[in-house]
Amino acid sequence: MTETARRRPEAGWLRQLMPGFDVAAAYKKEWFGKDIVAGIVLSTLLVPQGMAYAELAGLPPITGLYTTVLCLLAYAVFGPSRILVLGPDSSLGPMIAATVLPLVASDGDPQKAVVLASMLALMVGAIMILASVAKLGFIADLISKPTMIGYMNGLAVTILIGQLPKLFGFSVDSDTFIGDITGFLQGVAGGETVVAAAAVGISGIVLILALQRWLPKVPSVLVMVVLAIGATTLFGLADRGVSLVGELPQGFPPFTIPYLEFSDFALMFAGALGIALVSLTDTISTASSFAARSGDEIRGNQEMIGIGAANLAAGLFQGFPVSTSGSRTAVAERSGSKSQLTGVTGAVLILLMLVLLPGLFRNLPQPALAAIVITASISLADIPGTVRLWRQRKTEFNLSVAAFLGVTLLGVLPGIGIAVGLSILNIFRRAWWPYETVIGRVPGVEGYHDVHFHPEAKHLPGLVIYRFDAPLFFANVRPFRENIRRLARTEPKPRWIVIAAEPITDVDTTASDVLLELDVELNAQGTSLVFAELKHGVREKIERYELTRQINPLHFYRTVDAAVAAYMAETGVEWSSGD
Repeated sequence: MTETARRRPEAGWLRQLMPGFDVAAAYKKEWFGKDIVAGIVLSTLLVPQGMAYAELAGLPPITGLYTTVLCLLAYAVFGPSRILVLGPDSSLGPMIAATVLPLVASDGDPQKAVVLASMLALMVGAIMILASVAKLGFIADLISKPTMIGYMNGLAVTILIGQLPKLFGFSVDSDTFIGDITGFLQGVAGGETVVAAAAVGISGIVLILALQRWLPKVPSVLVMVVLAIGATTLFGLADRGVSLVGELPQGFPPFTIPYLEFSDFALMFAGALGIALVSLTDTISTASSFAARSGDEIRGNQEMIGIGAANLAAGLFQGFPVSTSGSRTAVAERSGSKSQLTGVTGAVLILLMLVLLPGLFRNLPQPALAAIVITASISLADIPGTVRLWRQRKTEFNLSVAAFLGVTLLGVLPGIGIAVGLSILNIFRRAWWPYETVIGRVPGVEGYHDVHFHPEAKHLPGLVIYRFDAPLFFANVRPFRENIRRLARTEPKPRWIVIAAEPITDVDTTASDVLLELDVELNAQGTSLVFAELKHGVREKIERYELTRQINPLHFYRTVDAAVAAYMAETGVEWSSGD
């Protein structure tokens, strides 16, 4: 074998691990100009949002720029999507703060926040990559849409309330939602409001929302930032008590290996798991949305590698955990982006700013950053989706409200745990108490139909056809047994109870034992338990459990029609004319 041939498998493996090389190899010349222009436009959004979301996470603004640069460069190499834009995200900021700040407060060292946030990014990256290797991309489905809506609504309100003191020019020492509300109201009532700060912040919110509503193609955040910096110079806002961002550190992001004390591991790991789950869910959702427009395929496990690599890169250069941004991806797409060169261009421009113009945003008012965060939080909320849940399905609306209350009253990290728990419990509830009904023959309509919707449905004397819409397992087999017993007690007494078993996708050993006991019990009463439309795999399990030694093997039919025909042949009953 030649040396070239020996290298081919390795090269193929590397190209699969790093899809960016495939994009580079297939890059088209006509994309270049569009990617560069889109990168320039994107960078005008990346800088102010990066700084704003860093402060939302309780970190210095510069860490948001470090994070943005490294995650864009890493995802360009390891990410499978040509269009997704990763970076600091408003949905992760409160989770990062909830994980890091309690540990910082106990130590009293503000610099520790940066170290812990970087370690958190490394942990998120490691979790993502390990999950990808284990093919666990389906984990993103653990949060149902109703609970995700409630979680995001709670996050939106939590972020908005938490940013109000900053918007009004003062601070509140609180780490709870109720504390933030009471602290803000007490600050306003106590005269702590800086009028100039409130004017800048509120004007910024109004401007961003107005431009997004009526001039969506105009970079609203950039326009607001430029006007806010101009107002600082024109009106001397610093002399009026308005806090400014100040000069950013000059130079490239510093390579740093963070450390973690063992006593901090449990909280950090819990936070990293929650962040990884939200980041993955957000990324898969956003990727699916944009892939549907371009006809691309979603590669969930590769996306986890891309997100993991982005987090690892950020964590090694004083950054913090990142996720996909739907708004920034939309900006890139509208600007003509064709590949990840757009993100690379944005990263290079931010690096040039840090090296050559670190003072470019020195006069940016802090309330302007609060305005950016608040408008981002508003976009997280899904009021129409909540209203739709109320109208269409009250149960899922209640789940959404429970997730909302979990975030607002208990905190962001417990909130994500509640959201996941409620999603899993909702799945379990549907299997535990599934829909069940008796079906009958409706005159003039083919097949057998639910008597709840067709009360005129006809039945053969002594025959009940029952449908149970779930797999039979330990948690729901007893309600199933009680339903059958209830049917067996009806008058006239049924001779056959036929289970229309097509919706039953599984039978576990507990259910098998209950079926055996039920068959013996019904036989003693003169009623036969009969099965129709059992799936092949379920029938194999029943035979493996040796149920057919007790249950008459002749009482298993391929179709409901076959079971009905056999009953008619055995009893001699007939459908009345017109049925």
